[in-house]
Formats: sequence, structure tokens, C-alpha cells
Amino acid sequence: MSIPAPSIPKGTRDFSPVEMQRRNFIFDTIREVYTLYGYQPVETPAMENLSTLLGKYGDEGDKLLFKIVNSGDFLSAVGVTNMESLGSAELAPLICDRGLRYDLTVPFARFVVQHRNKIKFPFKRYQIQPVWRADRPQKGRYREFYQCDADVIGSNSLLNEYELLLIIKEVFSRLNVSNRILINNRKLLSGIAEVAGVGERITDITTEIDKIGKIGMNEVVKNLTAKGIPESSIAVIRPLLELTGSNSDKMERLSEILSNSATGMRGVEEMSELLGYLKEKESDGVIFDLSLARGLNYYTGAIIEVKAEDSDIGSICGGGRYDDLTGVFGLSDTSGVGISFGADRIYDVMLQNDLFPQAKLTGTSALVVNFGGDTTPYALGVVAALRRAGIRSELYPDSVRLKKQFSYANANKIPWIIVAGEDEMAAGKVKVKEMDSGSERDMTLNSFIDEYGASL
Repeated sequence: MSIPAPSIPKGTRDFSPVEMQRRNFIFDTIREVYTLYGYQPVETPAMENLSTLLGKYGDEGDKLLFKIVNSGDFLSAVGVTNMESLGSAELAPLICDRGLRYDLTVPFARFVVQHRNKIKFPFKRYQIQPVWRADRPQKGRYREFYQCDADVIGSNSLLNEYELLLIIKEVFSRLNVSNRILINNRKLLSGIAEVAGVGERITDITTEIDKIGKIGMNEVVKNLTAKGIPESSIAVIRPLLELTGSNSDKMERLSEILSNSATGMRGVEEMSELLGYLKEKESDGVIFDLSLARGLNYYTGAIIEVKAEDSDIGSICGGGRYDDLTGVFGLSDTSGVGISFGADRIYDVMLQNDLFPQAKLTGTSALVVNFGGDTTPYALGVVAALRRAGIRSELYPDSVRLKKQFSYANANKIPWIIVAGEDEMAAGKVKVKEMDSGSERDMTLNSFIDEYGASL
């Protein structure tokens, strides 16, 4: 009987050495910029208590949580009656106490509250870890993917939002990814709902507005109507979401329309202040977009979303201000704001547009050939000296034919071959072969290190 080929769950991926080098280039770039701006690293567990996760992402988000079945005889507490009468949604809380994290923000809020006596506010942290969502896999959408978050908690200053915009610009400049940064403010959307007479329906409205980029305005209007939003209210909301002109033109128009909404006017003030911090060059590519809603319920102020210019892959970074998130864990009046880079989507954009710099993606730089026998101690000394000089190097483990060792170097794109055989050992030298050109030279190892070490 044949054994079926092994596989992995849909929406997850294996990564080869080359792919990992590319991914690490993205992670390292983001990490360098985060530390440049004073952010400190933390990590949280892959799984959290379901009580931590549920109710923070809205109904649609809760449906996408991966739940972990309790250990042991998890059905014993359910009972036959419940098994027969309850659906899967009702049964899940009875047999699952934990779940895989949906994002990094909610676990971070839990972390802050749990460790508040050890934290000095304002607290700036970054976190680069995987998250999981029980979503339908499709292009640019995975069930397991990495987020690269930065958050400031314990400060209301809009200078934090300004700095996060600068971080976004710096990261994508270093990655050479063309992009546009969309910004909005949840208070503006609340104000629009108020003047439209449906302020109490803000969650339903923002949930649908968040789908504009996927299904279009006409379908969103149909969905709002189906949810019972009056046509008269939609007639007020729609033209505001479709405002055109410069950022300042939109702000001026909103100031007039939202003049009778206290919440809306706070949004106008915050957005005006944030846009005012951006110098002329910094404002390039930053677009005030009233149709930006971001579906997560915990956002209360500024919201940010970044899209690649040369790809249809969707959002590659997003974030916003959340004033109440730590309150659900017992720490009130502690505002936070953060962003999250979607490393997997950024990878796809960079691969699609051939943006990975080859010089940054090399693995081993030099392979020392293994002749075995009496030359082994000499070859070991050569590879050790190369590593002390900071040159990524390896000794081929077996004394096999040179053709096989050279083939290994070719397959792994190793640029230099170091021959340390009997003749080289007797002369106190090595033979170096540059794989690209095929040229060979006899030289001392120190001469090779002095001449080429800095470039390797």
C-alpha cells in the first residue's frame, strides 16, 4: 500500500533557505527601524485564554479565532443533551478555554495590564511573531502569518501617530516598496453617523464601510440598507465617503458638515493636528481617506492603512489609536496607538516586483574543500580562521570527489571555493576559486581575508 505524500494545512507554508533569507531581510529591516525610534522587544504566547480574545474583534473577527480543544476528556462536561441540542458555536465555549492569538495588539494589552507594576509609561514596544486566523485562504491571505507590531501605550499625544507615519515611510523606503498611506479618524466616522441620525449604529456602519475596497460602494450601500440603515441616512453618509480634493479641502468641508457633532469636531481637530505635523516632503503619499474604517472594534481615534502601489495584494500595513482596550482587562484611562506590518504580504509584493537585493541574501560565502586524511586539521584551521574574520564559511563534511563538492557550492550559490590540500598545506597557502568568473589564485589565507573579507 502506498503512503500518501505528507502535506501541511491550507493557508500555511514551508519556507526554504532562500525564502527565509528574504523574510529575515524584511524582519531585520523593520526591527532596525523600530529600535531606531526607541521601541523595545517583547513576546507573548502563541495561545491566549479565550476570555482574553473573544469580544475584541467584532462578531466577524470572533468567528475567525482558532480555538484549542481542552486537554483530557473534554466532552465529559458537555452532556448528551447539550451535544444533541447545541450547535458548534454554542459548544465551542464548553470544550475550549484557549485559542491561538488573532493579532498581537490584544495580547499586548493583556501583557500591559498583567505587568503594569513593572512597566514605565509611556511604554514603547515592538513584537514580531506569527498570528492565526481561520480564514478562507486566497491570494495574499493566509491562516498563519507574521505581524510586525509597534505600539505606544500610556500617552495621548498625536506625536505618536506622527512618529508611526515616519516609521512606515522609513521601512518602505528601505525596502524600496512604493506605497500610499491612507489615514482617517474613527471620531470623524462617528460624527458622520451622528449627523446622519444613526449614531448608535456606528459599529454596523464601520463594518460595512471597511468592505468598500473589496466589494465597492454600491454593494456597501446595499448591505447598509439590508441592515436597516435608512435611505435618508445613507444619502448623508455616501457623499462624505466619496469626498475628493486635497487633504485640506476635505478637512474644510468636514468642519462645516460636522459643526454640530462634538465627537466629529474632535476628530477634525485631531486630524488637522496630525496633518499639521507632516512637513511638505513627509506628506507625500499620505492621503486622508474618509472611506477608511478598519473593521476592528477597538479603534477609537486615528486609523492608518498602507497599500502597495505596484500590486493588488491589499493592505501591507495598518493600525490606529485605541483608548479603551486595556480597560477590558482592568486598566482604564490608558490610551495606546500602534501599527502592524504584514510581513507575508510585503514578501509577496517584493517578490512580485523583484525588490530583494541579492547582496543581502547570500548564505555561505566560502566553502573549504575536504580532501580528508592528513589535510583535515589544516582545513579545519582554515575554516576556523575564516569564521574568526567574520566570513560565513563551512567545510564540506565528506572527503568526496571535487565535482560533488563544487556542485554543492553551485547549488547553494557559494561564491568562493577554498582549496586546502596537501600542496597548499606544504606551502602554507590556499588556492581560492571565484565561482562566477572561474579564476583561481594561490595566496595566503590572511591575504584572502585582507583582500575580500570586507565584501563577504
